[in-house]
Amino acid sequence: MLKYIIKRILLGLLILFGTSVIIYFLVRNMPADYIDRNTAARVSQGLITQEQVEQMKHLYGIGDNSFWGILSNYFTWLGNLLKGDLGISFVYGKPVAEVIGRYMWISFGISFTALIFEIIISIPLGIYAATNQYGVADYTVTVLAMMGISLPSFFLGALLIRVFSLELGWFPMTGLRDATKILTGFPAFLDLLHHLVLPMVTLVVLSIGSLMRYTRTNMLEVLNSDYIRTARAKGLSEKTVIYKHAFRNTLIPLVTMLGGIIPSLFGGAMITESVFALEGIGYTAYNAVLQADVPFVMGYNMFLAVLTVLGILISDLLYAVVDPRVKVGG
Repeated sequence: MLKYIIKRILLGLLILFGTSVIIYFLVRNMPADYIDRNTAARVSQGLITQEQVEQMKHLYGIGDNSFWGILSNYFTWLGNLLKGDLGISFVYGKPVAEVIGRYMWISFGISFTALIFEIIISIPLGIYAATNQYGVADYTVTVLAMMGISLPSFFLGALLIRVFSLELGWFPMTGLRDATKILTGFPAFLDLLHHLVLPMVTLVVLSIGSLMRYTRTNMLEVLNSDYIRTARAKGLSEKTVIYKHAFRNTLIPLVTMLGGIIPSLFGGAMITESVFALEGIGYTAYNAVLQADVPFVMGYNMFLAVLTVLGILISDLLYAVVDPRVKVGG
């Protein structure tokens, strides 16, 4: 087991290195950098010269856009990364690690709550649809799942805002708190929950479809297995067959999804957070990308890459927990 973990960690480090190279070169070759965006007006007005702009770029470490210049700056960034320094965000004027640490917990709270509801809703519905294949319940669940998968997040979010905020006035349109009130303690918590209802509904509706279909498909495959027919032939109750024998083996493919769940929990929902103007890490990263904030974009993407590699490693190890037949070794 230890040998396997070490091998996977080394492989993960290699993947992270390759990922960092690709991301850095892509970010550095964006059409306009942070300095150009913020000095264009002053240059056109003659307030500063182009030479001064180039000096500012050199100071920020984004002056030389040649291949060797970008490569040299990349290794400078990588050396700082190995020391735990992700740099200073151009946009937010703070260390990148501090900005990520501040905003990721907002996204985590929203995403984790939505994930709990997703699991509670999707897995039972997927099992119910599989055990009633080609019935009314199966077709109903399938249609609802496809609707959830097909709806764009910005469309569903805007629709919920229009209906429940503008027309009915039940929920706030955007933000995390009521700016017209000064609340503390439990009332502030209730106000936060009130603001998060629509964003969480959006995330849940968009995510339950894929997990529901995934559970249904795997459950149908397991239910058609020989050992399930044998269990039924032995006279076991249908409830025991489904939940003790079939569902446990259905968990094996579901564990694979853990590799994508972890980065989604901490990485934020960029589009949903932007629609509802939530100050999560996704919304923060979106603003940084728009303004070509190289240090923050690099730090954010490496943060997601580390979480993805970690999620895949954990999912591989959990195979042995879910199914004792699976042996993790060298």
